[in-house]
Amino acid sequence: MSITIHPSAHVDPAATIADGVTIGPLCVVGPDVSLGANTTLVSQVNLAGHTTIGADCELYPFVSMGHPPQDFKHKGGPVSITIGDRNTFRELVNIHPGTDAGRPETTIGNDCYFMVGSHLAHEGRVGNKVVISNGVQIGGCVSIGDHAILGGLCAVHQFTRIGAHAFVGGMATVTSDVIPYGSVVGNTAHLAGLNVVGLKRRGFDRKAVRDLRSAYRLLFAQEGTFAERLEDTARLYKDHGLVMEIVDFIRDQDKRHICMPPLGG
Repeated sequence: MSITIHPSAHVDPAATIADGVTIGPLCVVGPDVSLGANTTLVSQVNLAGHTTIGADCELYPFVSMGHPPQDFKHKGGPVSITIGDRNTFRELVNIHPGTDAGRPETTIGNDCYFMVGSHLAHEGRVGNKVVISNGVQIGGCVSIGDHAILGGLCAVHQFTRIGAHAFVGGMATVTSDVIPYGSVVGNTAHLAGLNVVGLKRRGFDRKAVRDLRSAYRLLFAQEGTFAERLEDTARLYKDHGLVMEIVDFIRDQDKRHICMPPLGG
């Protein structure tokens, strides 16, 4: 296989370019960039810093990655972006690396889709098969689990965790952690239930969904304290892996509160 580089592109000779890569017109690729096999830079893509992109990825016009993070604590030390395979980055997507004042790396897994105008800030951690819709703005140090979907124009506060299979509604403002399998909406976002539509689409069986619903009702009931309900849920569903994923997620919180249903909701 051959490498195709348009004459108007500027690719530093020190960059690592695998077989089958296509680099279109007016792209800029820096010396510490690595592109995996069959990855395509459509046109006017700008890649800088220690940016590693896996195989079979597609980057559309005006994608920018690897330039210094928007964090005043960063002093210019070595930082990086590491991206897996089969990811798509549509027009105007912007990805920042880590910081030398915290976690030095931003990471994205496999099979993710970043739509037009979305932004992932410094030290972000994105899992596999995540969908980031148009105009989504993700603050620094945010963690997003596998299969999560973020609706258009939503904003995620720094240090927030979004659990696996969660759904964030369009234009939501997320300032608290979102439990795995949860669905949140609104400004400021509140927990509106489970992401049942997503669970069904991904083939979760009826019993698994039913058990998750039962555990959810117990966990977010009005009776008792949340701590008591959490321990009751852990005890009653200790052998249910999906429910315990939610329990463990809540127990692991250290930066932000959990996004909760509205009072009386």
